[in-house]
Amino acid sequence: MTFSHGGDWAGYYEKTGTYPLDFSASISPLGLPDGVAEAILGSLEQAGRYPDPFCRGLRRELGTAFGVPSEWVLCGSGAGDLIERLVRAVRPKRAVVTAPTFSEYPASLRRMDCEIVEHPLSPETGFRLTEGVLRELTDDTDLVFLCEPNNPTGVTTDPALLHEILARCDRCGALLAVDECFNALLSDPGAHTLSPYLAEHRLILLNAFTKSHSMAGIRLGFCLCRDTELLERIRQSGQPWPVSSIAQVAGIAALRNREYPLRLRKLLEEQRPILHAGLDELGATQITGEANYLLFRHSDLRLADKLEKAGILIRRCEDYSGLGPGWYRVAVRTAEENQKLLQAIRQVTQ
Repeated sequence: MTFSHGGDWAGYYEKTGTYPLDFSASISPLGLPDGVAEAILGSLEQAGRYPDPFCRGLRRELGTAFGVPSEWVLCGSGAGDLIERLVRAVRPKRAVVTAPTFSEYPASLRRMDCEIVEHPLSPETGFRLTEGVLRELTDDTDLVFLCEPNNPTGVTTDPALLHEILARCDRCGALLAVDECFNALLSDPGAHTLSPYLAEHRLILLNAFTKSHSMAGIRLGFCLCRDTELLERIRQSGQPWPVSSIAQVAGIAALRNREYPLRLRKLLEEQRPILHAGLDELGATQITGEANYLLFRHSDLRLADKLEKAGILIRRCEDYSGLGPGWYRVAVRTAEENQKLLQAIRQVTQ
């Protein structure tokens, strides 16, 4: 079996009997927000019941948090679940994605025999999306996927260009799906989210608690869209109970902890430049991003293998369309953990 994403700590444990220091999955290093574990324990007495199939309480909390009606919210088992169900519901004939970007967009599209138009992002421009993408948005385009900030580059798109893309999608009748799973980890999330424009455009925003609240194992994602008929088609394209009762109460508890996102952004703002500078000193050619991960190129094509032997996992990025051997991504973690990574790279590349 192969796994194309980061975070395969279980595979490492199977081989070694120990747990790795995992920089391959870009998850908050702060652990569960206060209140989440207690909420999960308190929910166990209801485990004999089916979960609410409509996630009513969680949708109300999300609607309040994002300033939208709860009817505009749909929950799922992580963003990956919602991406798959969205593609099944829309059944696009032609879709546009960038490259490199999150692999689940093209993977889901391929399963529907959709024509995929990859718009290449260039390392010469720092993998930044440019106006050239507008030429791909033709009248026969059904669906457009954007990742903001993009994974694995961490780069955001200029807001003016995002609005041009929105307008072009409106004119050609395409649905714009924007993945904002890493938006909460930006220094100023409110300045980049497209949530204020949901009422005006054919737009769906994908998000999750995975990265921003260190809840990857709980599997909880959500999307926002004014088109309630589309949301109902997405809901019906998957299993009846995609979100466990445990995940629902965990999401509500996480949303009510208002201090956690502030602590996380403070840590990232302090540690991202330190890790960036350390990688520079070690010969990495980096892409300047804004997320909680750094994409870089290194001359040692076996760097990930060497670090794995030293007990550290990083994300190999050669499987991303538009990248190749020698490209790696690392999460920004705590000061102590980041220094362990830099020291390990120094030792294995001497």
